[in-house]
Amino acid sequence: MAKLTGGEGWSLVPAGEPSGPGERPNPRSPKPHVRLERRMGKEVTVIAGLHTYGRDRLERMARELKRTYGCGGTVKDGVIEVQGDRVEATRAWLAEQLKR
Repeated sequence: MAKLTGGEGWSLVPAGEPSGPGERPNPRSPKPHVRLERRMGKEVTVIAGLHTYGRDRLERMARELKRTYGCGGTVKDGVIEVQGDRVEATRAWLAEQLKR
């Protein structure tokens, strides 16, 4: 158990668990699913599962991804589509964004 004070004693928070507010992940938060699709001989990176974010936020995310990778993309039906095989880079980018 983690100590809440500097002295002897016990804690209400089990060891290894986040102790502060906002440090626990929300189990109901959306989980992004990144996959590669082949369409008419071209590769498209698809980010699904974020439809609860709203169109404006998805548009901002798509705009930043397109600027970062220097490629085209769009938002359709709550799914972000980015041209090219950018699966690993997109996963790393999303992990960084979710830390903020």
